[in-house]
Amino acid sequence: MSDIDNFEQVDLNSFFEPAEIDKNSEFDNAEVFTKRQRDLMNQFMPVLLEKDKSHYEIFINRIADLKNIANSVARFPSLLERHELAGGTRTRTILIESLIKHKDDGDRILRLPSKAILGKSLLVAKTHTLSDFSKVAKHMGPEYDNLYKAFETETNLSMFSLLVEDVYLNLISDDTQPIEFRREWALSLLLLWEHWNDQAIENVAPVLQSVWSARRKLAPAFGTMMGTSELLLISMQMDDEWISFIKQKMGDSGVTQAMEEFLFGISTEQIQSLRTILKTKGIPAIGRDEVSKFLGEHVKADAGLDYRDFYSMYTVRRDNARARARMKLEGPRKTLEDYFIQFVTAENKEKQNNDAFAKA
Repeated sequence: MSDIDNFEQVDLNSFFEPAEIDKNSEFDNAEVFTKRQRDLMNQFMPVLLEKDKSHYEIFINRIADLKNIANSVARFPSLLERHELAGGTRTRTILIESLIKHKDDGDRILRLPSKAILGKSLLVAKTHTLSDFSKVAKHMGPEYDNLYKAFETETNLSMFSLLVEDVYLNLISDDTQPIEFRREWALSLLLLWEHWNDQAIENVAPVLQSVWSARRKLAPAFGTMMGTSELLLISMQMDDEWISFIKQKMGDSGVTQAMEEFLFGISTEQIQSLRTILKTKGIPAIGRDEVSKFLGEHVKADAGLDYRDFYSMYTVRRDNARARARMKLEGPRKTLEDYFIQFVTAENKEKQNNDAFAKA
């Protein structure tokens, strides 16, 4: 029996002193963590109190701070209900149409609802907190590996919430997509901003996380740069939806190039330069650690499994894709994440239509 089994679970609410909670506020119950995350903390905090009181106190204070931010977010009007605001009437439909209408190339932060911006700050702070839980659990010994891994999973899911927000904004702005898809993504974005929890994340995140983990275990041949063998190895480890995506979409040059950027960790432009250099020098293949030397510039082709690495490299690919679209350059104009979520949406819509037809 592990040490954790010797401790009685404690409700997380008991960690707050009564004075820390304003009983008169209707926003007292604003949620910071999901039920699954609260359950994990309820298991871990009593153990932490026994073994590491200083970290326990740090986490208690952090949780209280997050609760305060969550209460502030909750005070902003819901994005899903009708409100009479200083700027006029706001409804869910008006917000959705506004998101679809505005397609500025620049940063859209001033066009986004205040609740979305403040909620995003809460999500970032929560993500770092979950990561800290994971790190502390990892250093407490192998008997807590289950909690360490569980907290790590929750950290990654929170990071994917940030990532999916970007993906929704990208897809909503793509006027080549069916309008019903764009409205569906806009609604999903409002739900994400309202709760910072999304069913699509629960379904898509584990797939993308597995692909990311798999690419780290591979040794891509930076020679032909085609990534065929790497892609096959990754696909063998994935679920049916990913395999279906590969089968149906890898003939699309944009998807293929986005996949190569994901696999190799460098841009399409750098991939093309490296191909030319290696062909000219007659070198069949090189490793990740040699990419910077051959390109003559520092590139982070060998990112780790840290959630910050994943998000950082995603944003580089996202910004490159947006720049190509804006300047009408060759290469992928979406990220692999964009293409995959777009595919999942289309597949789900087709299933819904088939189910409706079958019931008719």
